[in-house]
Amino acid sequence: MKCRVCRGPAIIDIRRHNANFCSEHFLKLCRDQTAKAIAQFDMLQPGDRVLVAVSGGKDSLAVWDILNELGYDAEGFYVGLGIGECSDVSAEYATRFAHARNLTLHTEDLLRDHGFDVPHGSRAAKRAPCSACGLTKRHLFDEAAHRGGYDAIVTGHNLDDEAAVLMGNVLHWHTDYLARHAPMLPARDGFPKKAKPLVRLTERETAAYCVLRGIDYLVDECPMAVGNKHLAYKEQLNELERTSPGAKFDFYFRFLLDAQDRFAEAEAERTDISLQACERCGAPTNNDICSFCALTERATRPVPLTIGRKPQEVAS
Repeated sequence: MKCRVCRGPAIIDIRRHNANFCSEHFLKLCRDQTAKAIAQFDMLQPGDRVLVAVSGGKDSLAVWDILNELGYDAEGFYVGLGIGECSDVSAEYATRFAHARNLTLHTEDLLRDHGFDVPHGSRAAKRAPCSACGLTKRHLFDEAAHRGGYDAIVTGHNLDDEAAVLMGNVLHWHTDYLARHAPMLPARDGFPKKAKPLVRLTERETAAYCVLRGIDYLVDECPMAVGNKHLAYKEQLNELERTSPGAKFDFYFRFLLDAQDRFAEAEAERTDISLQACERCGAPTNNDICSFCALTERATRPVPLTIGRKPQEVAS
C-alpha cells in the first residue's frame, strides 16, 4: 500500500478518496480539508480570535490543534459538567493538551459556578440528559465568547456527527432544525458566530490524526449518552459507507448545496420572533428568562425534606 502523493509506505486508506496516505501527507490532508471547509463556508477570517469548545475528546482536541497549525489565534474553553468520573478524566486530557502545547485553556465548573450538575439538572428539569447538557454548553459557550470578545466559537463536530444529525432530522422531518443545519451559523441577535471546521473529516480520520500527532484523548463515550438515537444513526451510516464509500459525504454535502437554503428561506418566512435580554443573565431570549436560567432555577430550587416519622393520632 503506497501513498498517493509520495509513493512511500502508506499508513491509512481513505476509501471515499480512493487513496492511501503516509503519515506526513495524511496530516497534510487533514489540515487541507479543514482549511477547505473554513474557506468554503466562510467560517473564519485571518486575525479572528477563536474560542474552541473543548471536551477532552479526539475531535475538539484535533480541531484546536489544526487551527493553531493553520495560524489561527485559538484558545480553549472547557466546562466541567459533573458527569462523574467522565468529567474528571476529560478535564485532565484537555488540561494536559493545553499545557503540552503552551495554549490557553479557560475552564468553568457547572456545580461550582452555577450550583448544579447535568445529572441532577436533567432530573430536576425533567429533560433528557443530552438535552440538558446541550442547552448548558451552548449557553456557557455563548456567554464565554461574549465575555472574552471572541469572533467565533468553534466546535469539533465531524462529518459523522453532522450526517447522523441530518439523518435524524430528515427521518422525522424536523424542518426547523433542517433550516439551521449548517456548518457555520453567522453572528445574529446577540449570538456569536459558530463554526464546525471538521465537517470534511470523519471520526476515523480525526482519531488517526490524534494518534499521529501524539494527542492523548478521552476514548469512552459519555455514560449519559447511552440510548441516544444519533449513535444508532451513526452505525447505520457506517454500514452504508462500508458498501458505498463516500455515501456520508454525499448525503451531507448534497443537502448543504441543494436543499439547506430552501429550508432556511421557508423558516425565515414562517417565523418572525423578536428577542429580548434575559432578566437574569442578559442572554438573548424570546421569554422573560432564558432556558438556561430557567434550568438553573429548577435545578437549584430547595427541596423540602420530611425528617422523622409522621406523628400518630392520639386516641380521645
